Amino acid sequence: MMIRDVPKSERPRERMLQEGPSSLTNQELVALILGSGTRDESVLSLSGRVIRHFDGLRLLKDASIKEFQDIHGIGDAKAVQLKAAIELGRRIHKFPTEERYAIRSPEDVANFVMDDMRHLMQEHFVCLYLNTKNQVIYKQTVFIGSLNASIVHPREVFKEAFRYSAASIVCLHNHPSGDAAPSREDIDVTKRLVECGSVLGIEILDHVIIGDQQFVSLKEKGYV
Repeated sequence: MMIRDVPKSERPRERMLQEGPSSLTNQELVALILGSGTRDESVLSLSGRVIRHFDGLRLLKDASIKEFQDIHGIGDAKAVQLKAAIELGRRIHKFPTEERYAIRSPEDVANFVMDDMRHLMQEHFVCLYLNTKNQVIYKQTVFIGSLNASIVHPREVFKEAFRYSAASIVCLHNHPSGDAAPSREDIDVTKRLVECGSVLGIEILDHVIIGDQQFVSLKEKGYV
């Protein structure tokens, strides 16, 4: 069966787009790397033969370009594509994990962002997404402009939390005036996000307001 005979929704490329890479089999992933089959064989059939030739991924990861070329249907281009994909995976696996910044207190939050945020001329609402060790795994500016509960939508705050599998979130924003005292709007936004986090199981650890060399933690104020 050629790839054109496979229903479009069941083809590897479409399945990855719809369901994500983890849904694909090893054979389908190799097929995507190869890109195409031969005149007489579909790319799925060819990728299946490649995997069987190396008795699975364990031997495939150490295969040379020459060994790939020895398989009928694998020419120079496909052999290089396979080897390049394996080498890239090897380099990613060996890439050292950088030391992530840990948030233990409102002071840690302020130290992390103060130099970047204290001179901003507009309010920036920023989220720090943390792992189970309270380390920052992602930082995202969610909104720029005057803060109010109708504009800072929980959907935008929690969307990235799901994307990065965050365990918790620290929210923060700056006051261009330099005065970090919370406004009524700041408190309303905080309460709304805390309630949503409770429902979703992703805790809002704090909402820190950044001024000019000063900050206020709404957790310490009792609003989180």
